[in-house]
Amino acid sequence: MTHALIVIDVQNDFCPGGALAVAGGDEIVPGINAAMNDFAAVILTQDWHPAGHSSFASTHNAAPMSVTEMPYGPQVLWPDHCIQGSTGAQFHPNLHVDRTDLIIRKGYNPAIDSYSAFFENDKTTPTGLEGYLRTRGIDTLTLVGLATDFCVSYSAVDAARLGFKVTVQTDLCRAIDFDGSLAAAKAGMKEAGVTLA
Repeated sequence: MTHALIVIDVQNDFCPGGALAVAGGDEIVPGINAAMNDFAAVILTQDWHPAGHSSFASTHNAAPMSVTEMPYGPQVLWPDHCIQGSTGAQFHPNLHVDRTDLIIRKGYNPAIDSYSAFFENDKTTPTGLEGYLRTRGIDTLTLVGLATDFCVSYSAVDAARLGFKVTVQTDLCRAIDFDGSLAAAKAGMKEAGVTLA
């Protein structure tokens, strides 16, 4: 019971046709479903924003994908996405949600965005995932999902810094690749000790 699969944000809004679609985001679903059987535990994360979230461009009357400064640092301003209770916030309909032990919702604090499965973007407010994994005796993690260069990368780096053995299975991820973000994310993950498989 030491190895968990963490499936990051495989939600309708991040798949083709969604509000913040990642190219090919739906292509990874069958592979993720197949991989679930190889792990002792399966955990899903779910972006779960209240309407008017501070990370939404519309909240600031700003252009989507522009960057603003928040009290916790630079923040990309996204199109409205994954609003609590919306169809866009739901998991992709083909994802095997019933195989899941735990769902971690993040980004529900209206003042702070949350890319990582472990911490909000202030890098100090925990989601509770670390405690869950430790109490279950899980020390090895494989991460898959959306998007490689934001929520997957942030989660992987945080997990490695917390002392978990971390692999990102890149064939079961897809990236936004915004302004060089994918190359930067890969470099950052490697530097943190994450294995890219």
